[in-house]
Amino acid sequence: MGPLSSAWAIDPIFRARRGRYTHRVSLFKSASLVSLLTLVSRITGLVRELLMAATFGASALTDAFNVAFRIPNLLRRLFAEGAFSQAFVPVLAGVREKEGDDATRQLVNQIATVLAWALSVTCVLGVLGAPVLVWAMASGLDDGGFDSAVFMTRWMFPYIAFMSFVALSAGILNTWKRFAVPAATPVLLNVAMISAAAWGAPWFAKMGIEPIYAMAGGVLLGGVLQLGVQIPALHRLGLLPRVSLRWSSLKTAWHHPGTRRVTTLMLPALLGVSVAQISLLINTQIASHLTAGSVSWLTYADRLMEFPTAMLGVALGVVLLPQLAAAKAADDTARYSGLLDWGLRLVVLLAVPCAVALLTFAHPLVAVLYHYGAFTAADVQRTATALMGYGAGLIGLIAIKVLAPGFYARQDIRTPVKIAIGVLLLTQLLNVLLVPRLAHAGLALAIGIGAMVNALFLLVGLVRRGAYKPLPGWALFSMQVLAASALLAVFLMWCAEHVNWLGFQGQALQRVGLLTLCVLGAMLVYFLTLLVAGLNLRQFVRK
Repeated sequence: MGPLSSAWAIDPIFRARRGRYTHRVSLFKSASLVSLLTLVSRITGLVRELLMAATFGASALTDAFNVAFRIPNLLRRLFAEGAFSQAFVPVLAGVREKEGDDATRQLVNQIATVLAWALSVTCVLGVLGAPVLVWAMASGLDDGGFDSAVFMTRWMFPYIAFMSFVALSAGILNTWKRFAVPAATPVLLNVAMISAAAWGAPWFAKMGIEPIYAMAGGVLLGGVLQLGVQIPALHRLGLLPRVSLRWSSLKTAWHHPGTRRVTTLMLPALLGVSVAQISLLINTQIASHLTAGSVSWLTYADRLMEFPTAMLGVALGVVLLPQLAAAKAADDTARYSGLLDWGLRLVVLLAVPCAVALLTFAHPLVAVLYHYGAFTAADVQRTATALMGYGAGLIGLIAIKVLAPGFYARQDIRTPVKIAIGVLLLTQLLNVLLVPRLAHAGLALAIGIGAMVNALFLLVGLVRRGAYKPLPGWALFSMQVLAASALLAVFLMWCAEHVNWLGFQGQALQRVGLLTLCVLGAMLVYFLTLLVAGLNLRQFVRK
């Protein structure tokens, strides 16, 4: 018997430490996998936005599409990926941990039945009430834009039904640590929309139909495809939900203890997510009354901001929530706090340089990615200012994805809701101060500042409850990251000032190549500085 096996057999402390090591490596691999697949999703999403910008530009009709697309997206974030996931995943993980797989399968079937009924009613009401929804979202659209937005909203509204079942499937698969399929499915929406822009729009134009309407069909097709790929993955696990539309089945499902627990948790979660979506609705309403194109500039900037937010924040949130819920159900406070500490250190390590990049290198990024076809130099400038506003709060936007699950796993949704309501009020006060001076960019900056405040209060709440106890070494670690970020900022500002990023007409590949070199150089500057400063990057894998 070798030394390793001897230690394993004799020393239970060694076995515990070895288990934590293996668990941490597994978490890192899972987060890396989700992040990689999210990167693919964001790249295809960027191709989608680039193609839309070049094909449609920033106009009243693109504003109409963005408004129409935001309505099912708003409801998706409210009911599917928002309140539902926040309530469903902790309950699902807790039932599996305490009652086993059979009880978990029964819970899934009951939840799916209630969800099917609720979505059927929601879709009918949404299609009928589309004019009211568009008016509430963007009453500043002109008559032509308003009518187009109503038409596209009706076509896209069933998307919420498909995405709600995608969220149900993703919650199940993530709880069973099958992260790949849920993380990869957003690519299918982008592929469907790219196809709609590249081939559907020209075909619509030949038929005498407004080309932008093809994008609504692309969204609906994307929802069908995303749900379609989840079904085989669930079937292989024996977890494909059995949905019944009989009234007696609905009553049985509604009175199931797990269903009642999920719906009870959903009420405060719905309020919390609603606060964020109300803020988005207000901002869209304000933007619709500004210069034509303001909604689109904010949308294009938001797509770029979502790169780091999704790759890091969403990836960590997806991986951590079921693990935190399982640790809480097992009453393992040390593991629970350690998971939060690990996630927050990764946020600081990777979100700080991303924020620096958005603040110092926004104009080159927007120019290289969007400045084609109908997207003008003025559009580049206005999108870049919005991107800088989002960049000011990027650290907060990402940290929330780690901190909020810390409350959800404890089935404490009320605290994040109270914080979100306060942040909503703060954001609107900031809008009053910033929008008259910065126009649409003021809306982005208000969101960024609000996110930083939100993350700070979430962090303080977890610390005060004793749920999170920061491990030693934060002071030195923070100084190392700040030093590397300062050098990164100098390098990126030099790159931004010494290249005419709008002057590569007809030389798109050269401009993309130069941007790639700048990004690779920035990564080299940042991580080499960290190594020189003595930071051991392996600790994030093998802590």
